[in-house]
Amino acid sequence: MPEHHTLEDFYRVKANWLPENLRQDIGHFNVFRLEDYVGPGVVSLPYSRKDFYKINFAVGQSAYHYANKSVVIENNALLFANPLVPYEWEPVSEQQHGFFCIFTEHFLQQHTRLKVADFSVFQPDGQPIYFLDETQQAHVRQLFQKMMAELDSDYAFKYDLLRGYVLELIHSAQKLQPATTLYRESNAATRIASLFTELLARQFPIEVRGQQVKLRTAQDFAHQLAVHTNHLNRALKDVTGKTTTQLLAERLVQEAQALLKHTDWPVGLIGYSLGFEEPAHFNNFFKKHTGHTPTAARVV
Repeated sequence: MPEHHTLEDFYRVKANWLPENLRQDIGHFNVFRLEDYVGPGVVSLPYSRKDFYKINFAVGQSAYHYANKSVVIENNALLFANPLVPYEWEPVSEQQHGFFCIFTEHFLQQHTRLKVADFSVFQPDGQPIYFLDETQQAHVRQLFQKMMAELDSDYAFKYDLLRGYVLELIHSAQKLQPATTLYRESNAATRIASLFTELLARQFPIEVRGQQVKLRTAQDFAHQLAVHTNHLNRALKDVTGKTTTQLLAERLVQEAQALLKHTDWPVGLIGYSLGFEEPAHFNNFFKKHTGHTPTAARVV
């Protein structure tokens, strides 16, 4: 099943040392050259959730596995990872170069009112992968090079500069998205949709046997948000074009596919974890939304 890895785990596995400032009040930030952490003999963290945010600029053939998806990277990509979604970056070709940085939420919140999760690139249902042209690659590479240089400097306010570089990376990626995919909380409907999305995301991923989603119906979410079910449906329909039931079903199917792929749990246990008391109900639900049974999906 998907594991959970802390910052300490990352440093013990990848670097075999622990920074002295790992848990300082300013939060934690670090940046690395990718080529120093790939190749023979290098230990990688497996498919898992990590309790930190990561931005990875990778040049070379690789694959990125996250949630229930796998994306092949033929040339280069800018990747964003968040603590809510399990993931693994898998180098394919021997020649890999680039950079990656890791940081905690507290690091980025020092000088912004936004939560890290407010940025679309870090949202569980957001776009985490961006393929770059030569101009975009040069810009991203330059930002990482500035991070490397600044982190080694003695400048008293270097972490303010580093936050600025991270934010520039985030905004550069978000500018690559179609305008319709960027979230703007401009009215009551979008505020309700945002709260619903956050509430839904909190229930996942399922990581341990016995864990079970608590909110299973539109009524459950409406009650939790203190709105009428019809009002919630209208708000979600206005913002996303989908009803509460449709959005919930999509997320349950996504989690079911991830559990079928990445765990050896019995199908009945997976169904129970997703709120289905009877295996037959889970089988029917999964087949209705995917066209095949859970057992067949696991074999594929």
